[in-house]
Amino acid sequence: MPRNDGAQRDHGVEPSRALQDAVDPCAPLSSETVYTGRIWNVVTESFAFPHSDEPLVRDYIDHTGAVSVVVLDEQQRILLQRQYRHPVGMRLWEIPAGLLDVDGEPALEAARRELAEEADLAAETWHVLTDFFNTPGYSSEAQRVFLARGLSEVPEHERHLRTDEEADMQSAWVPLDEAVGLVLEGRLHNPSAVVGILAAHAAAATGFAGLRPADSPWDEHPRLRP
Repeated sequence: MPRNDGAQRDHGVEPSRALQDAVDPCAPLSSETVYTGRIWNVVTESFAFPHSDEPLVRDYIDHTGAVSVVVLDEQQRILLQRQYRHPVGMRLWEIPAGLLDVDGEPALEAARRELAEEADLAAETWHVLTDFFNTPGYSSEAQRVFLARGLSEVPEHERHLRTDEEADMQSAWVPLDEAVGLVLEGRLHNPSAVVGILAAHAAAATGFAGLRPADSPWDEHPRLRP
């Protein structure tokens, strides 16, 4: 009889240290923009896939990408801001974030700009905290989450005039441990906030050792690939 000691069997899964998402696009056989929006477009593409006898057809949102910022002060508190989001009909607690919608603007500079515009803050120390795709099943949106520390206020005469949904944003400084609790209790729902809070909490446990430089390449972003 084989010994059953509860050990997990290897089913061909790579060791965790070897796991990495791979850039491996299927070249489109056809591509058509079927909707042109103010911020993003909808594209229909067909492509050959190795396990399908016929070309596959997919619609997806062609997105510019975005950046967001985990802002930590000296007391290990994270800045959260409440903003109205019409598609879900909710006011969500989020971290400062914005689109990569300025041609040629590096992701780090976009993050600096968004931090100043949304929070009236500048930061001395920047790192890449993590990267993720927001909804890869139907959108090309890639998001880079930065960690910003060493904070200072933007002079009042240089501050951005916030309008539309940003006009009545509220801000709160929340201890990082408490913010994790808010995520796990289902009280926070914004994806960049959820990802950023959990990533920052994990990074804090190591003293933020091993974080990537703020200007690290971002080749996974569909629009930034070599």
